[in-house]
Order: sequence, then C-alpha cells, then structure tokens
Amino acid sequence: MGYDIERFVGYVNEGLLCSICRDVLEDPLQAPCEHAFCTACIHGWLVHHSNCPEDRQVIDVSLLRPLYRYMKNDLNRLQLHCRNREYGCEMVCSLESIDRHERECEYSQIPCSNADVVLPCSPCSGCTVQIERRNLDGHLAVCEYRSRECPNGCGFTILSAEDTQHNCVAELRTELELLRSEMICRVEEAKHEMESRLDSQRRHMVQKESILQNEIEELKSQMSRLMSDVRSLMAAERQHRQELEQAELEKRELMELLKGLQKDCRLTTTEGSRKSNFRPLTRLESVKRKPREVTVI
Repeated sequence: MGYDIERFVGYVNEGLLCSICRDVLEDPLQAPCEHAFCTACIHGWLVHHSNCPEDRQVIDVSLLRPLYRYMKNDLNRLQLHCRNREYGCEMVCSLESIDRHERECEYSQIPCSNADVVLPCSPCSGCTVQIERRNLDGHLAVCEYRSRECPNGCGFTILSAEDTQHNCVAELRTELELLRSEMICRVEEAKHEMESRLDSQRRHMVQKESILQNEIEELKSQMSRLMSDVRSLMAAERQHRQELEQAELEKRELMELLKGLQKDCRLTTTEGSRKSNFRPLTRLESVKRKPREVTVI
C-alpha cells in the first residue's frame, strides 16, 4: 500500500500514484509499459494475474524495474504531514525524510518498556499500555510493572505490585537454597569430570605402560642379538689375528729362505763369470793361431 494522498501538501502528479491502490507510490517499481506501482501492490497483483492492471499487457516479476530517476526525484520532493498529526504533531517534511522523522517523533505511540515484565500474581505478562514517546518517562514513574531495588537493603529488585508481598528473609533464604543447589550441582559436575579425567589418564597410562614394556622387550632382543654379533666379531678377530701371526711367521721364513737363495745365486754367478771369461780367451787364441798356420803353408 502507498502513502495516503490526503497527507500530502499541494498537488501530486498523476504519474506518482500507484495504478493499483491509487495512493502515492511507496517503494515503487515500474513495468515495461511505464506504469508504476507500489512494490507490495504489484507483487500481490501478480500472484493472481499475469498482466498490467492498466493496459493488460503481459508482465512478469523479472521485468519490473526501479522508477526512473527524474520520477524518483519528484517523488522524494513531495511534502507531507507526519502520520502522528492526529496526536498533535505538526511536522511537514519531504517524503525522502518522513520515515526518519516518524521513527523519532515525540507523538509516536510506542509500547511501555515494561512490556516483557512478568508478575508472579498475574497470568498476563508485561505492561500493555501504548503511550506517546514524549510521555514515556512519566508513565514509567507510575507503571505497576516498574522495578526498583528493595528499600530494606536485601539487594533484590522488586516490582511495585509486589511491594506488599516481598519478604526479605524469605527471598534471601530462597536465594541461598538456589545457590546451595547450584553449588551442589557444580560440585557433582566437577567430581564427574575429574573422575572421567582420571579414568582417561589411567587408561592412557596402562596403554603407555604396555607400549613401553613392548619397547623394553624389543630392546632386550636387540641387545641379545648385538651381544651375539659382538662375540662373533671377537672370535673372528682372534682368528684373523692368528692368521696374521701365522702369515708373519711364514713371511719371516720366506725372507730367510730368500736371503739364502740370493746368497747362493751370488756365489753361483761369481763362479760362472770366472768360467765364461776363460773360455773366450782360449777360443780367441785358437782363432788367431789358425791364419798363421795357413800363411806358412
């Protein structure tokens, strides 16, 4: 629905009226045929129809567009009275700023701020009074649902309607019982939580102990294999040392034998050299003699 045309001051262009409700456009939309409507009006119309209410051309929600800028500007410049005019507000402002004014208008009818307060002695909840914003403070001063701190110093907040029923001792005793019950519940919850944590820690420790025991057994097995390997290495080392000692002994024997052979070779070589030097001289002499004998013949 649009704005009531009776609220406006001066002339309102026909093009700024909704084609359905015939009031001044509120949150306007425009069809391709250039007819304008309030958003709520055209959406309600298209639920049961598929055409423009003015010229019956086919339209769809997806074809609706915002109002032209110049038309939007003309609409925002229109002057109108506050809707609280009947309560005494004489404000006249532009359509563009009317919503902001009406949200803050001193003549607006608003609910009492004690509307959500519940009285124990009443099945109804909260104050149902609608009052002008400018008179709210005065109403709250006398509202039967207003709350205040107990004048006897117990610290409780009480409603005016409960003044004659309020008993500080009873209220404090009730509060103490509530605190005691709450404390017992918290202690039980803490106890259960602690037991649960201890049980979880116990299971974790048992599991950890089993894992550590397996690791210890594995380490023992590895140590046993390592000791066996060490003994094998030590035995191999002793055998290797014996073989080295045997090889060293054989080496010394071979060196002694080699030295004897070298000595024998030197003696043999010396004697052979003497024999070989004598034989060539004898052959040379025999060769020298032979030509002489031939010459004599």
